[in-house]
Amino acid sequence: MLTKTEITHRFNAPRELVFKAFTESEHLQNWWGPKGWAFDISKFELRQDGVFHYSQTSPDGHEMWVKFVYHEVNAPEKLVYTSFFSDEKGNIVRAPFNDNWPLETLNTFTFTEHEGKTILTYIGTPVSPTEEEMKTYEESQEMVQEGFSGTFVQLADYLSNSSEN
Repeated sequence: MLTKTEITHRFNAPRELVFKAFTESEHLQNWWGPKGWAFDISKFELRQDGVFHYSQTSPDGHEMWVKFVYHEVNAPEKLVYTSFFSDEKGNIVRAPFNDNWPLETLNTFTFTEHEGKTILTYIGTPVSPTEEEMKTYEESQEMVQEGFSGTFVQLADYLSNSSEN
């Protein structure tokens, strides 16, 4: 059985707003990605088979490209996409931090509202990994958890300061 990453986070904001923060570029650019990194959107098409292609630049100038391909956009309940590291043109490349990182990951975000707050559940699973890629993914669970948790904290901060809230 494939290892999956599962993270649940509660946001003090309505589901529609949290979903918009994930699906509208003017929101995404304010919170997505590693803290302190510059974020630049190259392409953003929120629809089935649409593409989200962006670059992130570290404070020391290291640039990294990422691409999503959306499979399901069901506002405001669910968002499903595959993601992978890419070059500037959108071609799949190996992760810059580990040559044995899985080439693609299937990401499912489920948004549930409860008493005006949003419960976000994230499930990530490598797509067709080799044995070595699966081993690397399994050994990296703490890094994955920390990365998403940090990103969700940035989103919570952004939502608490959002004029729409």
